[in-house]
Amino acid sequence: MTERITDRLAPHPESHSKFWQNAHLYFDRVYQSMNLDPTWRSVLSTPKRVLTVSCPIRMDDGRIQVFTGYRAQHSNARGPFKGGIRYDTAVNMDEVMALAMLQTWKNALVDLPYGGAKGGVVCDPRKLSMGEKERLTRRYTSEIMPIIGPMEDIPAPDAGTDGQIMSWVLDTYSMMIGHQALGVVTGKPVTLGGSLGREEATGRGVMYVLRKFLSTQNKKLSDVRIAVQGFGNVGFHAARLLAERGATIVAISERASGLFDEGGIDIDAAGRFYRENGTLNGLEGDSISNEELLACECDVLIPAAMENTVTAAVAPHIKARIVCEGANGPTTPEADEMLRENGVTLLPDILSNAGGVTVSYFEWVQGLENFFWDIKRVNSELQIIMERAFDQVNAKADEADCDYRTAAYTIAISRVAEALRLKGLFP
Repeated sequence: MTERITDRLAPHPESHSKFWQNAHLYFDRVYQSMNLDPTWRSVLSTPKRVLTVSCPIRMDDGRIQVFTGYRAQHSNARGPFKGGIRYDTAVNMDEVMALAMLQTWKNALVDLPYGGAKGGVVCDPRKLSMGEKERLTRRYTSEIMPIIGPMEDIPAPDAGTDGQIMSWVLDTYSMMIGHQALGVVTGKPVTLGGSLGREEATGRGVMYVLRKFLSTQNKKLSDVRIAVQGFGNVGFHAARLLAERGATIVAISERASGLFDEGGIDIDAAGRFYRENGTLNGLEGDSISNEELLACECDVLIPAAMENTVTAAVAPHIKARIVCEGANGPTTPEADEMLRENGVTLLPDILSNAGGVTVSYFEWVQGLENFFWDIKRVNSELQIIMERAFDQVNAKADEADCDYRTAAYTIAISRVAEALRLKGLFP
């Protein structure tokens, strides 16, 4: 086993990936306008710790294969680190550092007592058997054991992971400390101490934020046509919940296929078909690609796939007047600027997709107390937090005469900066 822990990695933009640079550019743009003490800038923009681990496991055919894993912890100024674990071939150190930073701002914006973290393993989970995924998850968990825990760092599902993966993380951690620790991970199945409503929470949060914004424009969900890029957990539930409330979902897509129907798509039927077949090809409607979906005729675009999908090349072709970010970092800074100049309203990721971590917080609290809530309370508390966060961002945007992303970052950064100022430095 080899591992490396790097503390307070100094940011050198030219040596990092585009996604990492984008995350820091958003931060820099806002920080420069806030008149904050410049001495804290490097602390706010730098991960506290990044752990790299090798995870050798025995494959089903008897081979031993070594996978690389990461856990980036950006800030714990406001509380324990919190963030997902993703399994994907594109996972790398820059990606998890950037996502951990975004998670810090997201947690602060919705006022959760957490800092930001993110982890991942470089693999294609679709090519691993259940046994291989279990062995990989347990090995990865054992390798990051020194830096996770209910009061230190609480992982959750992300791209390529789910409740089953979280169950293995829970069991591995609990076996190694000698007792069950429900608070070590969120996104667990309900039978293992998970929270009702967690699976759909991110999509539900997207719905709450979009509905709240439309109300400021004297519009309702039934007035808009929506295109959703990404038909995984976030995209499916966002589309389903929006459709249930009267919105017309005209387009959906996943990695390799998509569907457009100006009359509206039956999301429940599409979800069943996709789960059974792994594709949207074969459903009634016009086939479209991910790129075509971004430019289709609609009122609202919800990018709910991966980062950097809305680029400067795509932005001029977007016809939607509202972009509500369901994924983390889907819009590049160049595209963000172009869309604003074109009169498009962007509801930023750290606001609109914060429903998942909010219900993860509820799950963590329930696990620590061993007292569990019914679904009505979960959804009610989620709505309160998401709508309060939107109201604060909307008020800041009006007060500062700025866009929603700048308003959201201003609120989030100021909260983390104030926590750092009050704590000071040790030693």
